[in-house]
Amino acid sequence: MSVAGLVVLVTSPRLPGGLLTAAAWRALDTADLVLAAADSALARAWEGAGGLVELVSEPRAEDLLTRSADAALVWLAGDLDGDLVEELATHVVRRSEDLERGHPGPEVEILVGSFDPVGARVLDLVEVMDRLRTQCPWDQQQTHKSLVRYLLEETYETVDAIESGDRHHLREELGDLLLQVAFHARIGTEDPDEPFGIDEVAAGIVEKLIRRHPHVFADVTVDGAADVESNWETIKATEKARASTMDEIPLGLPALSLAAKVVSRALRSAGQLSVPTPGETAYDERSLGEVLFAVAAAAAAAGLDPEQALRIRVAAEMEQLRLHEQRALPDEAAGPG
Repeated sequence: MSVAGLVVLVTSPRLPGGLLTAAAWRALDTADLVLAAADSALARAWEGAGGLVELVSEPRAEDLLTRSADAALVWLAGDLDGDLVEELATHVVRRSEDLERGHPGPEVEILVGSFDPVGARVLDLVEVMDRLRTQCPWDQQQTHKSLVRYLLEETYETVDAIESGDRHHLREELGDLLLQVAFHARIGTEDPDEPFGIDEVAAGIVEKLIRRHPHVFADVTVDGAADVESNWETIKATEKARASTMDEIPLGLPALSLAAKVVSRALRSAGQLSVPTPGETAYDERSLGEVLFAVAAAAAAAGLDPEQALRIRVAAEMEQLRLHEQRALPDEAAGPG
C-alpha cells in the first residue's frame, strides 16, 4: 500500500536510466504517480519498463509538495533540477522542525537511485573534449604533432609535482596529463584510414596488462617482483618479435634516460656493453649526482652540449650492440656440435 509523500529520485547522469537500486525500483512500483521534467532519460527508461510518467514542463517545489499531501509521488530528478532539489531538501529540514511543533508538512525523501562508478568523471572529460574539438577554434587546429610540446611539458610538470610532495599540485598535473591522452584520442577518431578513440586506447592497455600479468589473471606462479619483471619482458619480447634488443627504444628520450634504457636492455639480454659494468659500485644517489653534475659543468666549460654528446655516444653503443647480436646469430643457429 502506498503512503502519501514525495520521493525525489536522484540518479547518476553517467549511467543508463534503467540502472537503479532495488530501493529506487520499489519506490517507482509503489508510487501513485511518477513525475518528471520533459525529455528525461530516466522517464524514458521507466516508460520502457511499462510505467507511466506525467511530464511537467516547469516544476515547482510548492506544487509537488501540495500534490504529495494525499498521494505517493516520485519525482525523477534530472541534471537541470538542482534548484528544485535544493528547495525540496530545505523542506526536509524544515519538516523536522515542524514535527516538534506538531505541524508536519508532507513527507519528503531524497532517494539516491544510482551512484557514479569509479572513473565516471572520465566520461565527462571525453564529452568536454569532444565539444572543444568541435566548437573551439584553437582545439580544432591541433594535431598529434602540434600537441607534442604540451605532452612533454605536462609530463615534466607532473614529475615536478611528485618530487615536490604537494598532493594537490600532483592531482592537478595528473589531470593536465590526462587531458593530453583524451585530446590525442579524440584526434585519433578523425583519421580516415585507421581511426581510434578513447575506448580503443583503454581497451589496448587493459588487454596488455592482463596478458603481462599472468600471475594475477592466469595460473602462473611468481616469487617476488623480480619474477614479475622477468615475465613482463619475456612476454613483451614474444609480442613484439624484435630483431634486436635495441628495437623500439624511443630515441626521443632525453639523452641520459636513453642511455639508461640502452644499458638496461643490454644487461637483461646479456649484451656486451663497451664499458665495464661492475656488479657492485661505491656510488649512491647523491655521489652519482655529483659526478653527473661535474660532467655537465665540464661540458659547459668546454663549450660543448652534454645532451648532444651523450646522444651521439648512445647511438654508437646501440649500433655496436646490434652488430654483436648479428654476429651471434650464426653460432646460435648452428647449435651444439
